[in-house]
Amino acid sequence: MTEKLSENELLQQRRAKLKGLREKGIAYPNSFRRDSLSKDLLVQCEGISKEELEEKSIEVSVAGRIMLQRIMGKASFITLQDMKGQIQAYIRSNDIPEGQYDEFKTWDLGDIVGIKGKLFLTKTGELTVHANSIEMLTKSLRPLPEKHSGLVDTEQRYRKRYLDLITNPDSLEIFKKRSQIISSIRDFFISHEYLEVETPMMHSILGGAAAKPFTTHHNALDMDLYLRIAPELYLKRLVVGGMERVFEINRNFRNEGLSTKHNPEFTMLEYYSAYADFNDQMAFIEQLFISVTEHVVGSTKLNQDDISYDFSKPFDRISLKDSVAQKLGVSADNLDDRDFLIEIGQKNKIENLENLSDGKILFELFEELVEAELLNPTFITGYPKDVSPLSRSSDDNPKLVDRFELFIGGKEIANGFSELNDPDDQAERFKEQVAQKSAGDEEAMEFDADYVEALEYGLPPCAGVGIGIDRLVMLLTGAQSIRDVLLFPQMKPKN
Repeated sequence: MTEKLSENELLQQRRAKLKGLREKGIAYPNSFRRDSLSKDLLVQCEGISKEELEEKSIEVSVAGRIMLQRIMGKASFITLQDMKGQIQAYIRSNDIPEGQYDEFKTWDLGDIVGIKGKLFLTKTGELTVHANSIEMLTKSLRPLPEKHSGLVDTEQRYRKRYLDLITNPDSLEIFKKRSQIISSIRDFFISHEYLEVETPMMHSILGGAAAKPFTTHHNALDMDLYLRIAPELYLKRLVVGGMERVFEINRNFRNEGLSTKHNPEFTMLEYYSAYADFNDQMAFIEQLFISVTEHVVGSTKLNQDDISYDFSKPFDRISLKDSVAQKLGVSADNLDDRDFLIEIGQKNKIENLENLSDGKILFELFEELVEAELLNPTFITGYPKDVSPLSRSSDDNPKLVDRFELFIGGKEIANGFSELNDPDDQAERFKEQVAQKSAGDEEAMEFDADYVEALEYGLPPCAGVGIGIDRLVMLLTGAQSIRDVLLFPQMKPKN
């Protein structure tokens, strides 16, 4: 039995091989050009018999990483992995230039190589490239994880995503699907005459959402700036300017904790439409889900975590107050009694109750008691004004706003509302936010005088929505953690 070498010994061996390539002047070449990808060849040759394929005499150039090797005396098989999958190559000493086979036998798993040759089918029917020329393109100095187990340590998968992508096909598939989801969203909005825009990622005034910011400093201007927590106030300025339908797929930053649902840097879709209200946007989101799921999943029906979704059906709708009342088994009228709210809040360990408004207590009870149980697609409406500083007040109840949040699988997926376009009302709400910040609320917004001035020029009636792309990808791929859908999630330092 051959003694298993340590990783350091394997590294030394591979470096010695690289030294030999350097001495020959053939290390890290960049002249090989492939003309074919694995999956494309498999599709092209599907259903072709061994004899037909031999008659066609198809010459190809393939390249990729060696994932499997069967080294024999004068003939061997290797499996190459490229961006679309894997394909086998057959290398025989007599069919390639003299000396290349001896060099080939020193190749290692993980090396990136180029193969030229003719396609054929093996006795077992596997499509294979019969090599007539081989070339080492990149020497891999570190061994890949064990081929049968792959990279199974969860933390290592996140820290070394490149190894995760090489060895775990399921991870690669998630990120391919993520790209498809974003592309289908973009296509949907463009088809509805929305204009894609880009707004600043560094803000001089904190606003657009209730969240703790990251702060940075601009040396030339000698001023502090915030990394964007939301693009909302800039996008609505564009609606003032006549861009009546705008959307941005953007990166936001919030200085909050890490969890399976939260990463400090995340991707949002945010969009606005003039001459629309929050009811229009709920209907629009239902259309969006039908379009995206049909494009990405191939159906409006989805089975994830033992839950069956059918996005072709109208989503459930219930007010925030009614959802809490149903959970508590009380009348919704009970939730208008502050003493009752404080009593329930104490039982559910909500902090600082005496300093919270009735609407804020109700909102926190909803987050604590109801949110995680909203498995089927559900629009929650009837949000209190004091937790919605940018939303238009309800015509039916001045304590509420025309706002909704969409929950699926117990997670918030979207937040939308009819926009507040009364500049005087907006100024008053900003003042309330400033007072809350002075009282110690780190997530409260600042007074944005320029935005109020923009409203004074006239923001048409409109409604906007923010959708969490990362959580949407989690839903459509069945991922259990947001880190599984982020290529490079934020991690604590190793030490």
